[in-house]
Amino acid sequence: MAQKNYFTERDKENFYKLSRIIDEELPDFCREFFIALESRATTLTRLAYAYDLKLFFRYLVTESSLFLGREIKQIRLDELENLSGIDIEKYLSYLSYYTNLDDETRKNSNKAKARKLSALRAMFKYFAKKDKIKHDPTVTVDSPKIKDKEIIRLEGEEISKMLNVTESGRGLTARQLAYHENTRVRDTAIIGLLLGTGIRVSELVGLDLNDVNFENLSFVVTRKGGSRVQLYFSDEVGGLLYEYYLYRVAEKAIPSDEKAFFVSLQNKRFSPRSVENIVKKYSSVATPNKNITPHKLRSTFGTQLYRQTGDIYVVADVLGHKDVNTTKKHYAAMSDDIRRKASTKVSLRPTTEYDNNDKNDD
Repeated sequence: MAQKNYFTERDKENFYKLSRIIDEELPDFCREFFIALESRATTLTRLAYAYDLKLFFRYLVTESSLFLGREIKQIRLDELENLSGIDIEKYLSYLSYYTNLDDETRKNSNKAKARKLSALRAMFKYFAKKDKIKHDPTVTVDSPKIKDKEIIRLEGEEISKMLNVTESGRGLTARQLAYHENTRVRDTAIIGLLLGTGIRVSELVGLDLNDVNFENLSFVVTRKGGSRVQLYFSDEVGGLLYEYYLYRVAEKAIPSDEKAFFVSLQNKRFSPRSVENIVKKYSSVATPNKNITPHKLRSTFGTQLYRQTGDIYVVADVLGHKDVNTTKKHYAAMSDDIRRKASTKVSLRPTTEYDNNDKNDD
């Protein structure tokens, strides 16, 4: 199946920002790294890397004695081999509290530092692999310790309440109810798909009409990095999707060349922000004490799946985690429940065998 290549206005904006930073604000050798990164990362990810590398090189020419007073564009790749692990650790320390070019104070949590270190690791690893440098100063640097946050998810009746509010509109404002009659079927299908499959928002907005197969209850999503994966949905989710599908194909106002499965009231493909707003609208009524986002609906699905299967590898595969450790980190707190249930599954002496032995002894 051919891979889709739709480009949103936000993608275009990010692409131009990325090009400008590479051309004007990074050393020339960085261009090769970003070209190599293009087939493995989204435009948004590459732009984040560009911002992080820009900050690193600005630190070198303003704070590091090795490059102090230099122009960023003048830095050569071979000169980076003069950096040590200690230099990288000093940079991470600098990130804790610094002043940017606009004289604004900036702080970075350990999570933010880890992300910036990840960008450096990726760049140094690439050039070391290509034998462009012999020394990678990041290999001896430990990642900042990140304190795991409590996972916020919907539990039990909250899941049903979320769907009920979406379907009925009960609790919405008068203004929201005015739109609800036209969006009820679509919004219920969106919430049901997020809760029932755990797909990412980017995967949901990327769905096309021909990606969904109602005969075998499956659909194809484009994962991070562009890979295409077939997933499945339940009869219950299928019913919600099919009801919207019938409305979608019958709606004559939707242009024939619009292939998106989910469309806005303007009959265009959804943006991720629009989906976030939909989730916020209904969750603020269903669970006002929880800040529910599409990602938390994804966590809700992952939790349900892990409880049902007890198999972290299945959860990782369905959620599209490349590293199972990512999955373990999010659902490790549930492992004790799984282990407790497992302890009751194995009998040292099955009852039937024990009973038969007793009869033979008699």
